[in-house]
Parts: sequence; C-alpha cells; structure tokens
Amino acid sequence: MTEPLWTLAEVLAATGGRLAATGGGTTAAGSDAAAAQPLAGLSIDTRTLKVGDLFFAIRGEARDGHDFVRDALTRGAGAAVVSQDRAADLADAGPLVVVPAVGDDPVLAAMRALAAAARARSAARVLAVTGSVGKTGTKEALRHVLAAQGATHASVASYNNHWGVPLTLGRMPGASRFGVFEIGMNHAGEIVPLTRLVRPEIAIVTTVEPVHIEHFQSLSGIADAKGEIFAGLEPGGVAIVNRDNPHFERLGAHALASRAGRIVSFGEHPDADVRAERILMRPDLSIVDARVMGIPVTYRLGTPGRHTALNSLAVMAAVHALGADLALAALSLAQLRPPVGRGERTMLRLPGGEALLVDESYNANPASVRAALATLAGIEIQGRGRRIAVLGDMLELGTESPRLHRELAAAVEEHGIDLVFVAGPMMAELFDALPAGTRGVAAPTSAELLDAVLAEIRPGDALTVKGSNSTRMGRIVEALKARYGGAAESLAAGRPS
Repeated sequence: MTEPLWTLAEVLAATGGRLAATGGGTTAAGSDAAAAQPLAGLSIDTRTLKVGDLFFAIRGEARDGHDFVRDALTRGAGAAVVSQDRAADLADAGPLVVVPAVGDDPVLAAMRALAAAARARSAARVLAVTGSVGKTGTKEALRHVLAAQGATHASVASYNNHWGVPLTLGRMPGASRFGVFEIGMNHAGEIVPLTRLVRPEIAIVTTVEPVHIEHFQSLSGIADAKGEIFAGLEPGGVAIVNRDNPHFERLGAHALASRAGRIVSFGEHPDADVRAERILMRPDLSIVDARVMGIPVTYRLGTPGRHTALNSLAVMAAVHALGADLALAALSLAQLRPPVGRGERTMLRLPGGEALLVDESYNANPASVRAALATLAGIEIQGRGRRIAVLGDMLELGTESPRLHRELAAAVEEHGIDLVFVAGPMMAELFDALPAGTRGVAAPTSAELLDAVLAEIRPGDALTVKGSNSTRMGRIVEALKARYGGAAESLAAGRPS
C-alpha cells in the first residue's frame, strides 16, 4: 500500500487548524477517526485536482480559491483548507480544515506551514536553483540525473514563486532521497522567504542577465536579488555560481555572507572548479569534456545548445557536492530531453516533406533569445529549407526594451537566420532593424501572426518559436502541431524530443 502524503491529523498539527465536518461540527486533532484520513496530494486548482487531494483555497490575483471549495470537494478532494471568515458559508460543503483568519491570505500561510513541516520531517538532500536564464532546464536536468540514483522530488513546470515553492515542498514525500526546487523572482526580497522555507544544502545561480530589469535600477540589483538564494543555505552548505558571469564576485560575496561552507564555480573560465575544456556542438546534442573538481569527465548531453551545455556543468557540480555518482550522472545526461516550451523538438510532416519545429515558447529575454538563435543556427537544413525565427515581445525590460529588442538584429545576422516573423510592438523594433530580405511578417499579436507563419512553412525548414509568456507564442506552436497534427511526433531517442 502506498504511504499517504499526509493525514488530516498531521495537517491540523502543522497548520494549527481545526477540522470542521459536514454540518459545521468541529473536531480536535487526534480525537476523531476522520483526522486519520490519508491525503494523497495537495492542490490549489480544481482543474488538476485528483481524488484524495487536500485543496488549499488560496487567494490568487484574479480569483479566490474559496469560491471553488464546493467544486473541489465534489471532485473528490479529501478536505479543503479554508479561512475562518469563510468557513460558515461552506459548512455544508464537506470536510474543512479551518485556519485562523490572520494576515492577507491565511490559507497560503497554512500551506507554507505545511511546507515547513514537510522540510522538517524529510531526510532528503535538498537543492535550490535560481538564475535569470536556465533555472527550469537546470532543475529538470538535476531531477533527471538524481532520479537514477534515488527517489527524487522536484518542482512541477516552473512552480517557483510565493505559492509554487510551498506547494512543491508540501508535496515532497517523506521518503524522498533528493529534493530539487526552482526559486524565481520579479522583485528584490522575493527569494529570501522561499529559500529559508526550502533550506537547501546546495544552492545554484545559473547566471545573471537583464531579466525583469524594469523592476531594478541595474544588473547589479538583479545579481543581489539572485544572491538571496544563499540566505537559506543550511550551515556548511554549498553555493554553486557561474564563473563566466560578470557578477561572479558579487554573487560570491552573498554566498560568503551566508552559512555556506564553500563556493563551487562552474563555466569555461580557467579558474572554474567545474570547467568545460571542450564543448562539441552537434545539431541535436552536445558533447562536453569537463573537469569536475579535477576529475576528468566526458559526457554526451541529449539537448543541443551551448547554454544548456554550460548549465550541465552546474548539474555536475551539484552531483559532486552531494557525493553522488558522477559516472552515472554523466550517463543519465545523454538521455536528457528538453522540457515542453524550452526546446522541445517536433517533426512536422508537410505535403512533400518534413519541417522541424523547436518550441521555445515558454518565455523570453535577451539572453535566452540569443541562445535560441544560436541553437537554430546549429540545426542542419535539408534541401531548400530555411532557418526561421518566430519571436514575440520580451517583457519587463523597462525603458531599455526598444534598444534590447533592436540589438537582437546582430544575433539574427550572426547566426544566419533566413527569415524572422515577429509579434508585438517591441519586436517591431527588431523587425525594422533587420535587412529587408530577412523580414517575414510583423503583427501586433501572436494570433494575428498565426496565418502568416502557417502559410510560410515548407519542407526542409527549421522553425523556432519564442516569446514572453503573456505574448502567447505557444498558440503558434499548437496551431502548427494541429495543422499537421496526425503527422507531428516528438523525435525519438537519440534525437531531442
């Protein structure tokens, strides 16, 4: 029998709540059989809720979770966590964990309390990852290599904010051997409470780039915000930092001010502790010759792109710091595949041949767009095929946004991109800076660009789609798959999927 994630009694003890059964009665923790009820998981969304989950009625930006409690319980939730000030309205809905109505969101506070209890009961080796670019890919790579060495729990998708981190931590099974957490931010001060909740023994900063720059006065401010991740390190923990980044020393200062026992650097810099001596780029994979704390290691990486290869060094640094098996990690990296929206490759079968779709639509910033263009440049083109970039606006760049978009023209030229389609007013700045022969179509939105892209693609093409989340460039990816749906398939093992 599978061990339950939590029992109601454990939830009551962690959150300080009381159990209110249907009809409004209350039960003290441990005094009623209902408190022993097993709970299979945690949920904040009725659309993905599973039978036996504990539903937390947190307050989102647009919706209050209390409005969905009845639906959650109807769908089979084991119980719902609600605020005292809403409990009377829901008394007949089903089993409720009622928490004191204190603070802006008492239910979110209860979820944080349960997350802290999950961390306290766990003997897992815990890692945390942040960075302007590559944190999700690095988290997924860590999940992949560590899963081959023990039960591994990690963030779903990009659950890296004030609700995603405690939800992920609260979901960590007690028997986990490794826990991998992604931590993000838009503003200074947001990482500190999350890293102190996770309490990692290893914390990684992939890089510092002008992402969310509109909320900061300088890149140094972004570096300081990323450096907050070291504030939660367990005593003697390991800080892993990109040696190639100009802000290495600044991040190192944050690590030295924390409880870190040591700093481990990675990159191509000659002084890096985990150093790439050679990176061989191929269209669908990379081969890395590295030295990991002086140990020579060569491995194949099942995802293309120099940026991915460099971040794999951080993964190897973490594996070494854990005392895990480096050789097994190296073998595991060969089977790594890009996550959906972050480099997933799909063959599209068009009349007369195939085209390659690279889905980079999850998010975008100047560094990641350049990396995507570099990866597109490395793809082998068949016949009369072309390299096509379909780009949506990069957001949260503040007053520098027009310049940062225009400057991508140099990367387009450097990487030999044949045709560029753009969506959004800021990408129009790039479009105007491109040579006439490289311009495809510019449109105000991804929806208005869709037909032009569908009409343009032809056999032999390689197409990359990228943009910030709210530009909804993913709709172009989905439309391409739908148009060639029965023939679209993820690439098989040996090629990225």
